[in-house]
Amino acid sequence: MDEESARGAAVARAPAAAVSLRATTVAFRLADGATYTAVEDASLAVADGEFVAIVGPTGCGKSTLLNVAAGLLAPCAGGVAIFGEPLPGLNRAAGYLFQAEALFPWKTAIENVAIGLEIDGAPPAKARARAAEWLTRVGLAGFGERYPHMLSGGQRKRVGLAQVLIRDPKILLMDEPFGPLDAQTRQIMGNLLLDLWSADRKAVLFVTHDLEEAIALSDRVVIMSAGPAARIIGDWKVDIGRPRDIAEVKLERAFRELHRDIWQKLKDEVLKGYAQTGGG
Repeated sequence: MDEESARGAAVARAPAAAVSLRATTVAFRLADGATYTAVEDASLAVADGEFVAIVGPTGCGKSTLLNVAAGLLAPCAGGVAIFGEPLPGLNRAAGYLFQAEALFPWKTAIENVAIGLEIDGAPPAKARARAAEWLTRVGLAGFGERYPHMLSGGQRKRVGLAQVLIRDPKILLMDEPFGPLDAQTRQIMGNLLLDLWSADRKAVLFVTHDLEEAIALSDRVVIMSAGPAARIIGDWKVDIGRPRDIAEVKLERAFRELHRDIWQKLKDEVLKGYAQTGGG
C-alpha cells in the first residue's frame, strides 16, 4: 500500500466526530428587515467522549452554536453532522441542560426525573425506579418526594442533571448550567459533573463565561470573538491529568499558565463585547 492509500485508509477508519460544525453561519432577520449575523464561518469538531468548553464575551454566539448542535437552529450556511450523519432536525442523540431550570413545579423531584422515560413509553414503575437510582447518583437519595420549591438552587440543578442523564444521551449540551449558583456550589456541581462524565464519557459541549471553570472541566477550550459575526478564534488543549478536583486543579502551574495564555487572547474580545453592550 502506498503512502497516499495508507492515509486514506486511516481516515476511513477514524471515527466520526460526535458533533461537527462546518463553516457554520447563523443570521437572524430583524424587525426592521435588516439581517444580523450572529456567528460566521464557525468550524468545530467534538470527538466522542471529549469534553469541550466554549468561552467568549456576552452576545458572541456561544449559545447560538449550542442551539445549532441541538438542532434548534438551522444555519444559513455551512453544515452540521452528528456522528458523521447530517442533522436534519432536532438532535435526538443529545441531552440539553439549560441555564434556566426546566423542572415542573407541580411535580416532585422523582417525578421530574422520571418523566423523560415515561414520555419515551417506559412503564411508570420502571421509570420511577430508574429515577430513584439517578437521584442517588447525584446525591439526592431521600429527596425524591420534595417539590422544586423545597430544594436549594444546587439541589434543583442536581435534579436537572439527573433529568437529562437518565435518558442516556450520547451528547451532552450545557448552556451556563451552573451560572446562577454561588462559587462554592458551582465547584461542588463541577466535581459532580466530572464524576458522572468519567463513568460514561459522553461528548460534552459546555458553554460558560467563566474561563477558570472551562479549563478545570474540559479537554479543550474554544474561544469566540465578540459579535456580530462572531468567529472561533482560538482552540487550546487542556493538558492536565484526570481525575481532577475543581478547587485543587486551579493551584497547578499548568492551569495558571494555560489561563494566562488564553486570557491574553480573550481579554480584548471581552472588552469589545463590554463596549458594545454599554458596559451592561
